[in-house]
Amino acid sequence: MIHSLFLINSSGDIFLEKHWKSVVSRSVCDYFFEAQERATEAENVPPVISTPHHYLLSVYRHKIFFVAVIQTEVPPLFVIEFLHRVVDTFQDYFGVCSEPVIKDNVVVVYEVLEEMLDNGFPLATESNILKELIKPPTILRTVVNTITGSTNVGDQLPTGQLSVVPWRRTGVKYTNNEAYFDVIEEIDAIIDKSGSTITAEIQGVIDACVKLTGMPDLTLSFMNPRLLDDVSFHPCVRFKRWESERILSFIPPDGNFRLLSYHVSAQNLVAIPVYVKHNISFRDSSSLGRFEITVGPKQTMGKTIEGVTLSSQMPRGVLNMSLTPSQGTHTFDPVTKVGE
Repeated sequence: MIHSLFLINSSGDIFLEKHWKSVVSRSVCDYFFEAQERATEAENVPPVISTPHHYLLSVYRHKIFFVAVIQTEVPPLFVIEFLHRVVDTFQDYFGVCSEPVIKDNVVVVYEVLEEMLDNGFPLATESNILKELIKPPTILRTVVNTITGSTNVGDQLPTGQLSVVPWRRTGVKYTNNEAYFDVIEEIDAIIDKSGSTITAEIQGVIDACVKLTGMPDLTLSFMNPRLLDDVSFHPCVRFKRWESERILSFIPPDGNFRLLSYHVSAQNLVAIPVYVKHNISFRDSSSLGRFEITVGPKQTMGKTIEGVTLSSQMPRGVLNMSLTPSQGTHTFDPVTKVGE
């Protein structure tokens, strides 16, 4: 399946490569570099690139391209999802997934990649299992390994790997039992001049941090679960119960994980927590224009809104902007034509 993995920074330098089968030459990345040059932005590089002998599948996160090389046709989303899992694992291990951090922990990176794939096929992708196989790096462990010559590789096979819940390790104990759930939503809306909502939809996720002793069995219910469309679950969720009762029943992994992602379509009434009014005017005798926007919280939406940022993408013909906000700070980038 996956023959090789290349990590490429935004400058086009390959700073790490890993091969599971035969060694693939770096020259295969020339096709990727050509596509990168044609793209206006890094996010616009095609995720799937076909070459005479290989397929290149890539994701761009944290200013790094993760490029997988395969020789046979496979479902692209399967490989792309695995690449996202690699990035999430690095972030869980090191706190930050960046080029300097990966270089500083290159030994652990290779050990983790070796466990995640077996002869090119995904094997262990759950963070709980990987942390039992490869211990996360710490300052004390690094010093001990340097002195004694030992490694971060575990001595025993993870107990959860052989159970019906491979995402959770056994023997978990905590003095204080706690579980936190964060609902993170992104609202895409079109609002007319008067401030009325024309259409709106929501992309949301529920991230969890569970620190419970033993093998807990949790149940989570919603006020109106029928609003949720295109729901994607963590493997721990019992799908049949969701289908019949619209209730989340699961044995959670230990630590941080994403419980589910969902979509609320524009057909449902999406309430926007802010009101927005705007006005655009131009002077007939000059090339000057005026753009006014008013944003405020709706008093009926519960908690106070904090950390509001307004970002406006201006056309290429705009040379400069004079921003005068009533509150906060402002910036304008003449290169990207973005005012905030």
